[in-house]
Amino acid sequence: MIIPNPSSPAPDKVRRKNKAGIGLCALLFWSAAVAAPPARVTLDYEMSYNGTVMAEVKESLEHDGNTYRISSEGRGKGLYALAARGQVTRTSQGAIAADGLRAAEFRDQRGNDLSVAKLDWSAKTLTQERGGKTETQPLPQHAYDRLNFLWTFAFAPPKGKIIEANVADGRGAPAQFRYAVAGTEMLKTGAGDIESLHLVKQRDPGDERGTEIWFALKRNYLPVRILVIEKDGTRIDQVVTRIGP
Repeated sequence: MIIPNPSSPAPDKVRRKNKAGIGLCALLFWSAAVAAPPARVTLDYEMSYNGTVMAEVKESLEHDGNTYRISSEGRGKGLYALAARGQVTRTSQGAIAADGLRAAEFRDQRGNDLSVAKLDWSAKTLTQERGGKTETQPLPQHAYDRLNFLWTFAFAPPKGKIIEANVADGRGAPAQFRYAVAGTEMLKTGAGDIESLHLVKQRDPGDERGTEIWFALKRNYLPVRILVIEKDGTRIDQVVTRIGP
């Protein structure tokens, strides 16, 4: 639509023009606020079970604006470092799209146990491999893996009040999640006080497992806390301690 531009605009048109200018400034500010994260970002976390720190996790994102790679390594602390399952290595790699990250391959290594999820966006298939077995199924909508779902908002911040995700990990059918935006809050962490967007998983009838995630509003929506509450009430809490290159 073309808007006329008379030489002597009426007062109401001047007001509309001023409002448009304000809106444009807000849009420019928002665009700057959601710029892509640096080419490399590393997050260090402490993971606690019912308040006792049992593991340290280091996650790194590398990207070139078109493709990305995320790596995650968790190691047990103290006596837990001796456990065979105390070390977990995960990787996710794929493409950066307008709506966030699109995984091509996810790998989860726990000792000798390796699971792989391959997402083929052109063929619209999901192939999962574990223990010498391979299974292929249609790629679900809102498909992510265990890593890139947590990092996708760094490239495309959440929109609306409900976020849906089908999360694959190579270990069975993708887990279906619906998260509601619970609001913003100041989160106290080892990396300082972080203004965060808080998401809460919506539970279906019979679902006794809760998940909550906090994303840093002024740090590219990086995931700074993940809280999982198991069926028996066990609280697994992963909180950032350092944000760096």
